Amino acid sequence: MLLFSALVAGSFALGTLVANEISPVALNAVRFWIAALIVGAFAVGKVGISRADLKAPWRYVVLAAVFVLYFVLMFEGLKTAPAVSAAAVFTLTPLISAGFGFLLLGQVLTTRMALALLIGGIGAVWVIFRADISAILAFDIGRGEMIYFIGCVAHALYTPLVRRLNRGENVIVFTFLTLVAGAILLTVVGWREVMTTDWLNLRPLVWVTIAYVAIFASAATFTLLQFATLRLPSAKVMAYTYLTPSWVMLWVIALGQGFPPGLVVLGVALTIVALVLLLRDDSTPQPNHGTKSTVSSSLPK
Repeated sequence: MLLFSALVAGSFALGTLVANEISPVALNAVRFWIAALIVGAFAVGKVGISRADLKAPWRYVVLAAVFVLYFVLMFEGLKTAPAVSAAAVFTLTPLISAGFGFLLLGQVLTTRMALALLIGGIGAVWVIFRADISAILAFDIGRGEMIYFIGCVAHALYTPLVRRLNRGENVIVFTFLTLVAGAILLTVVGWREVMTTDWLNLRPLVWVTIAYVAIFASAATFTLLQFATLRLPSAKVMAYTYLTPSWVMLWVIALGQGFPPGLVVLGVALTIVALVLLLRDDSTPQPNHGTKSTVSSSLPK
């Protein structure tokens, strides 16, 4: 999940640079197909896909629909939302994920986890409103941030859904079938956008972004997220998203987009405090619904 947060951050930093140059649906359709090919080659070559993996295919469609919604709304939101601000919205997902985790898996928050989510939420709000108290009081939130927040609700639902719907399938195979379902959904729904996009005249940075989100922010992060989801409570899995604004700031600086305002950094610091509190949580791990693998108690939490 530490690697997951670093890779996800790159999609924010790059996404803000190209979001207005290509349809979010078209971009994600291509990225899902590329990611599916990469993960599929590994799944077939190293793991193998059995008949049992293909049972109840509706599960992959449901998971894909939820994650497709997240990615499309993410790039739609990045058309107007700054990268750091959008990353702060992303840090609200642990709180929402905890709610879905309770409803779907019966996972209950400890006092420490609840405190951590509250601190992280305050930090996220501080960044989202750009450290402007008057904007907070007036609830002056940007359109891009609001659109992306809806996507984050879908992302938060995805985490416990994986654990609920997995029936013992290998993580790589499960990821591959979800990606294929997502690619098909995006192609069908966004056929017009895909066909009308002038692919040959897109500037190189757009293709760099597509390649990055397909390989690192899709194939890699899908696998990492599902691996962690089958071993940790939903809220703790999503706790690592609190590092995303910090990673995004480093990405933004590295891409020459300048430093964020000093007061905004305070909100980022609060999200890191929340992460530390969540990682120190000593609650009993929840049972792994529907999986056949045994998880060693020595795995780092």
